[in-house]
Amino acid sequence: MTATRAFLALGSNLGDRAAHLRTAVAGIPDVIAVSAVYETGAVGGDHGDPPYLNAVVELSTELGPRDLLEVCRRLEAEARRVRTRRWGPRTLDVDVLLVGDAVIDEPDLQVPHPRMWERAFVLIPLRDLAPDLVPSPPPPDGVALTDIRLR
Repeated sequence: MTATRAFLALGSNLGDRAAHLRTAVAGIPDVIAVSAVYETGAVGGDHGDPPYLNAVVELSTELGPRDLLEVCRRLEAEARRVRTRRWGPRTLDVDVLLVGDAVIDEPDLQVPHPRMWERAFVLIPLRDLAPDLVPSPPPPDGVALTDIRLR
């Protein structure tokens, strides 16, 4: 099997956010690059939710979309993510963005991620890694971004 270029989005707004991201990146197979880390206000949740740290990870992998979804779920479980409400605070959120040219539309897996093109907190770190996929500035969504690199 040939390795495929894939991208995962990571976010955290509870606990030691940077540590959650570092631990997640360490647990992802086939990582070839990690974007800068950006801090953003919560989008889609309550206005009082804590800010997020967000990043995108690039892979060169033989894992398929379903296998990558299982990696995402494992990482979230290891970070003790609790799902109390949609778009609620979380220790870790890991989403499959793109897996080569795969197009999947299933109840629990959609690739490309259906809302990625609407979210600056995904597009800006994705552009860090793949300007060929996001060549022009993403549309503003009212989210101010501050570059905070992982250490």
